Amino acid sequence: MIKKIFLLLFIASLGFIKAQENVVDLISVPGPIDLDGTEFLLSWSKQPSKTLYRQQFLPRDEQIENFTQLLDFSFFNKEIDIELAVRQKVESIQSRAEKDKFAKVNVSESPDGKEYIVDYFISEAPSKGDSYVEYNVYRFKQFDTGTQKSFLILSYAKRSYGDLKSAAKSLGKERDRLMTNMIEYKIPEIKVAALPAGK
Repeated sequence: MIKKIFLLLFIASLGFIKAQENVVDLISVPGPIDLDGTEFLLSWSKQPSKTLYRQQFLPRDEQIENFTQLLDFSFFNKEIDIELAVRQKVESIQSRAEKDKFAKVNVSESPDGKEYIVDYFISEAPSKGDSYVEYNVYRFKQFDTGTQKSFLILSYAKRSYGDLKSAAKSLGKERDRLMTNMIEYKIPEIKVAALPAGK
């Protein structure tokens, strides 16, 4: 089940080639979102399955092909085992580390046990385009209103392009601040929007 969840997220990412026009706000988070002095605008949304809703936000004038920062809300309108979801993400980065020497992952748990943070580094050296190191913070959170259980993965990615060693060093210096920003970010109330007929 958890593998299926992350497969859905991966497939949805593949489908995101460029920003959409007239993006529909699916989860009542229209943006812009202010994070660490950067304004993020809603650039893409999709409902890949019956219970999964995704929205991505980019800084103004940035494109997905060469972004420097990205915010992603992946909202599941059902109950999901948070520890299994976290373990799956950690294992995927650990597996990647066999070929990516910059891949490193850490896990933190909130004092009340209701949230987990998985933060990690990965690198890419594509045959076309610039090499980069990417730092990610994934915030896993469960919701329970008494009548409905749901689950959110809020993720932030920051890329540094160029020489991989220098990029990793640069992002490493920002890690504490970027992770703190995500931990302290006040998650807005999420409500699945009723789409107009035909959507």
